[in-house]
Amino acid sequence: MALASTAPTVPTPAAPPALRIAYVTETWPPEVNGVSLSAARFVQGLVQRGHRVTLLRPHQGQRERAALAQHDPAIHLEVCAGSPLPLYPDLRMGWARPARLQQLWRHRRPDLVHVATEGPLGWAAVQAAHRLGLPVTSDFRTNFHAYSRHYRFGWSQGLVLAWLRAFHRRCDLTLVPTEALRRELAGQGFERLDVVARGVDTARFHPECRSEALRACWGVAPQDPVLLCVGRLAPEKNLLTLVQACEALQARHPRARLLLVGDGPQRAALQARCPNAIFAGPRHGDDLAAHYASADLFAFPSLTETYGNVTPEALASGLALLAYDHAAAAELVRHGENGLLAAPGDAADFTRLLGELLDDPARRRALGRQARASMLDQGWERVVERFESLLRQRVEARGRTTPQAGHGIAAAHAAGAPVAPPLPH
Repeated sequence: MALASTAPTVPTPAAPPALRIAYVTETWPPEVNGVSLSAARFVQGLVQRGHRVTLLRPHQGQRERAALAQHDPAIHLEVCAGSPLPLYPDLRMGWARPARLQQLWRHRRPDLVHVATEGPLGWAAVQAAHRLGLPVTSDFRTNFHAYSRHYRFGWSQGLVLAWLRAFHRRCDLTLVPTEALRRELAGQGFERLDVVARGVDTARFHPECRSEALRACWGVAPQDPVLLCVGRLAPEKNLLTLVQACEALQARHPRARLLLVGDGPQRAALQARCPNAIFAGPRHGDDLAAHYASADLFAFPSLTETYGNVTPEALASGLALLAYDHAAAAELVRHGENGLLAAPGDAADFTRLLGELLDDPARRRALGRQARASMLDQGWERVVERFESLLRQRVEARGRTTPQAGHGIAAAHAAGAPVAPPLPH
């Protein structure tokens, strides 16, 4: 007869409680930029991991109907007033008084406020959170101080940097996408920095999305090399370096075509200068993935990125990549293995390396295979898990000041408790 085991039962550790997170951002889909798209990924990831997220964003004007049609009902939405961003009229700034946000968060008290953008809405959110004793985390996502020199406001670069430093000093933690940027900001007086990278959807961005039909629409033959760049067509993206490199190599490679995906204030000037280039406009989702995979190499000349989501997207799509040794490329590209890196700001080096890729189709294909392989462990799940861990650490460090489970947002609704009226828009 077998004897019953007398070993003590080890209790299963209880799962950590879900967090209530107020996520504040001044850009959100259907706006098309790296900040809006990655912010949506982080919020969706938090919801999928069981957290309760309230999204606070500006009214998107003519895009508002489309934004609401795309909205995930699992995310509680608060919309505030919005107005066009100077120099970027297709993007919005948010406006809300700190006192109004205090009222909102007294009724829907979060465990933590996360501020993704450093505009007026973000500043109001930081002030309101401080008054309520809530921990605040933030993202450093855009080099606004570096943008100023591209818009004839170079004199303001120091002022903008001072504003950003003051903004983030009021936060318990500022998250940056690369270790290089963390070191740079630390040297400029920023404090309490940590690194959360970006992920890439390797199922969507895949070499198998290549379309010969799409290439035929571009008017290119199967052997014609298509050189792709994806991003906003704007001065801060340094696109003239790419255009000049293509012009310098045109005699050697008359069949090469430049493909630009995106839109922006430089489009008309670029079209006038590059009549043979393909201007595809903004692309999204599977259509964007097909544009990546149907090209033959990716060249990205920007020096103002904090990360640059297009870099991992191009790598995952199996493209030979050329970029400056900066931002995401500096983190993800091993020169000569899964891409090529030019010395930052060295236009001659950029042109030379672009010529090498155009000269050698076999090398392009080999780099593209390694590029794809290098992205297979760069999914969003791991990135969101780290983000969640850092938010939880801040909540635990400050101490849970909100009511426990059963008295959160969902429970307040179920019990008929009063909630703050919607923000005006």
